[in-house]
Amino acid sequence: MTDKDGKKQLLHLVFGGELESLQSVEFKDLKALDIVGIFPDYASALQAWKAKAQATVDNAQMRYFIVHMHRLLDPQSND
Repeated sequence: MTDKDGKKQLLHLVFGGELESLQSVEFKDLKALDIVGIFPDYASALQAWKAKAQATVDNAQMRYFIVHMHRLLDPQSND
């Protein structure tokens, strides 16, 4: 997977939601998950993650995650 500039696409998904408890990663309401977006590289995903995490800092049970989609799409890759 390469982009138009010939660089390898390293897709990252940023999403989050309110957890059932602080000891797990089970969400209270799957329908209420916040899908922030899919980003072309880790740096832009991290920037989006930080913005969402900071915006929800007052809710201790709210968590955001970065999923390395490129690793799921191509498990043989070393990226």
